Amino acid sequence: MASLLNSAYSLRLSSNYDAFNSRRNRRLAANPSCISIHKRRLVVRATETDTDKVGATVPDKAPADKGSSFNQILGIKGAKQETDKWKIRVQLMKPVTWPPLVWGVVCGAAASGNFHWTPEDVAKSVVCMLMSGPCLTGYTQTINDWYDREIDAINEPYRPIPSGAVSENEVITQIWVLLLAGLGLAGLLDVWAGHNFPVIFYLAVGGSLLSYIYSAPPLKLKQNGWIGNFALGASYISLPWWAGQALFGTLTPDIIVLTLLYSIAGLGIAIVNDFKSVEGDRKMGLQSLPVAFGSETAKWICVGAIDITQISVAGYLLGSGKPLYALALLGLIAPQVFFQFKYFLKDPVKYDVKYQASAQPFLILGLLVTALATSPSQ
Repeated sequence: MASLLNSAYSLRLSSNYDAFNSRRNRRLAANPSCISIHKRRLVVRATETDTDKVGATVPDKAPADKGSSFNQILGIKGAKQETDKWKIRVQLMKPVTWPPLVWGVVCGAAASGNFHWTPEDVAKSVVCMLMSGPCLTGYTQTINDWYDREIDAINEPYRPIPSGAVSENEVITQIWVLLLAGLGLAGLLDVWAGHNFPVIFYLAVGGSLLSYIYSAPPLKLKQNGWIGNFALGASYISLPWWAGQALFGTLTPDIIVLTLLYSIAGLGIAIVNDFKSVEGDRKMGLQSLPVAFGSETAKWICVGAIDITQISVAGYLLGSGKPLYALALLGLIAPQVFFQFKYFLKDPVKYDVKYQASAQPFLILGLLVTALATSPSQ
């Protein structure tokens, strides 16, 4: 719209300028002494026009002054610019991304068949949630923002790092504090659970390494839309589930395979967030699926990954002699499809938040249904 207005303005200026020249030439014939004065005026007017053009482009990249404090603390777009360092630190950790990890721990505990509503088991699960959510997911989000600072300078220049609201040393310190806190809690959970082999600690180490190579060169898995988004899906679905199940029971090969399959749905969820970053991803050479295939094709890949995965899991549950659980999962897929057509497929950029808020609760409830179906007690 800005470029259209500028073009119209330039056309009108050109027309006025021609008319001005015609009148000036007639006056010059009568009075040659006014030449230098008019030339100076023309120079000044041209300079003022250039300034207007530059000024018109500034709001396109500036954040809204009336941004939301709530959005700021959650770490999502539409955030108010903040100067309080602690609020900025929390913003970098993106609390809005923690609930899936917390829910993954719940699903793992349910799948173990050995969780009981005792103060000790509740305390264990809370510590596991703190490890998975605020600590290790906060670490993942902070390190991702750090390595995305050049892309964010294009897509979201008002975010804390590209805007200069937080210094390099503060970001690096936060990364290390969150990582070490997460690994420390993982080791504590292994001791608490009486593990001879520190399975939760190694899961935390593996997840942290995956987070690093997802964001950091030279591997930077996110450069490839397929590999990067699957790694992200596995981090959000498989890893917290495994941690919760290992804390209260035994992590078995069939659960590992099933949760990795479910991570394909996580791949689809990750694609949802790629549409808003197409401009920066293309400039920086990142082959996100909307960049590689175009937005129209990518949005169908996204919903296909989410829906086909869940239907496949429902088929697995039916084949395992759990028809009621399979039917419940299919019932939870139906509203997701409805919201996909209502919001996401219409405009994946405009309605991304509405779609995720509407559809994802049904997906995570489906995870719990699957966890309960696979519990040894069923």
